[in-house]
Amino acid sequence: MKELGQIDRQLAELMSERAKVFLRSVIELSPDHIISYEEDILKQLEEIDLQPLDEQIVSRILRELFSASRSLLGPETVSYLGPEASFTHQAAFRRFGPSAKLIPCDSISAVFRSVISEESAYGVVPVENSTEGAVTYTLDLLVNSDVQISAEANLRISHCLMSADGREDFSVVYSHPQVFAQCREWISKNLPDVELKELKSTAEAAKRARDDGAAAIASRLASELYGLKIIRAGIEDNPDNSTRFLVLSKRNPPPTGDDKTSICFALRDRPGALYDALHPFKEKGTNLTMIQSRPSKVRNWDYVFFADMEGHRCDKNVADALRELQESCIFLRILGSYPRNDSVQ
Repeated sequence: MKELGQIDRQLAELMSERAKVFLRSVIELSPDHIISYEEDILKQLEEIDLQPLDEQIVSRILRELFSASRSLLGPETVSYLGPEASFTHQAAFRRFGPSAKLIPCDSISAVFRSVISEESAYGVVPVENSTEGAVTYTLDLLVNSDVQISAEANLRISHCLMSADGREDFSVVYSHPQVFAQCREWISKNLPDVELKELKSTAEAAKRARDDGAAAIASRLASELYGLKIIRAGIEDNPDNSTRFLVLSKRNPPPTGDDKTSICFALRDRPGALYDALHPFKEKGTNLTMIQSRPSKVRNWDYVFFADMEGHRCDKNVADALRELQESCIFLRILGSYPRNDSVQ
């Protein structure tokens, strides 16, 4: 135990020393430089032999350490699509740590407004699920909102069937409509005669199940928060089910060398318009990782295109491609350049 005690003491001293260095260094850094630095450190964990520890465990410990250091500058305010125990709440907690001041909002638009008004320094919203696709309301708000994407986070989504007493003699199950969709096959096979009632969040579903004596499909955290017993865990149809979340702010993160840029644009309606618009990306060697369209909501059958690409807006190939794209567009907005994060927590 003596050797273990020495190591623990060294760890505590190193954490204290890190905090002192952080406070000296932060004078020269913007909040977004700090976020970019932290994401870069977490990516480097892939190159380190951490056995017998798991990479995700070490990542969580480091995120708590980062959060504690940032809290020395004052509490970070982060708005998120609530309520507490929602998956967005979990994504915000994992991204910013326990020292941040997390503010639940009752809608995605409220998160945007909180960031725009600077009530919050950051906002966290869902944008895409691997099973159900894009969160279109988030995309629509990005088009005209005065915010930037400053980071992304991917959270593995696992659903649990739960009730107050853990028994299965219920006739009603509450959950969010997207959760029902993600568990469609399991529900059809195991709960064919149960009434499904849609609510605006899984957290609300857990609370209603507790109060009504019904069941809910929600997260393990929701069961703990609302005192429910899990009947069956992992009932999602796709075991690789995950959701991508965006971190919104009014700042532009600097390049890290491993970045992603998101844009939206609209084109003049003519044959070959989309082909011509995308050609510069091939010509400049800029890899597009996603493209999709949404109705413009200005005129029938007009569309806005959303695209993600590898690289930062400051990178020459990305900047050149965007400059040429601008010539084909009636509207172009850079939604943000931010550290790429493909890992799923």
